[in-house]
Amino acid sequence: MDYYFKRKILHLFFPNRCPVCQELINANDRFCIECTDKLKMYNRNFEISEVKKFFACFDYDDNIKPAIFQLKSGICGNSDYAFGSYLAEVLRNENISTDIIVPVPLSLKSMRKRGYNQSELIAKILSIELNIPVCCAVRKIRETKEQKNLEVDERKSNLKDAFDVINPETVRGKRILLVDDICTTGSTFHEIALVLKRNGAEEIFCASVCKA
Repeated sequence: MDYYFKRKILHLFFPNRCPVCQELINANDRFCIECTDKLKMYNRNFEISEVKKFFACFDYDDNIKPAIFQLKSGICGNSDYAFGSYLAEVLRNENISTDIIVPVPLSLKSMRKRGYNQSELIAKILSIELNIPVCCAVRKIRETKEQKNLEVDERKSNLKDAFDVINPETVRGKRILLVDDICTTGSTFHEIALVLKRNGAEEIFCASVCKA
């Protein structure tokens, strides 16, 4: 069944809502018109070591925070579709071509608490929009402190040796799009890009919904 037609069917039973204000919207809308007008599109340059290029949709501010909070709180709603389809539009405009999409992984503890990996949900929407397969090639192998509570140098050391590649054959020689919901300092993207490169990945692009 076509993905967008499926959304229309589901909308009859579970009406679609704006992930920011929770107002009812059409089946394939991302946000309501009022909230869309308030969103600030990301238009700066940000470099991350080991990464070919970084992309984002929005500046992380109070206008987008409710949708991010909803996604991270275990109540996905329309957030994954809104974020994934917006990010796909940004990447189409940049004419980026990659072999696989890899979501930033969560620890097992965080997965059990939330019930899903928000980055994987966004990656799946990107896969539908861009016709690029999702490959959950990276796993988080140890618990870390929350990055948002740490200084820049602490963020780097906090993530050191926290990730590995499950099967190197899945990434060897591949051009990879690494996806997350928020990027602040780029430490998470950098650490995972390092791991992917060590396992033979050819080129890494990174994309997040928001840049803080």
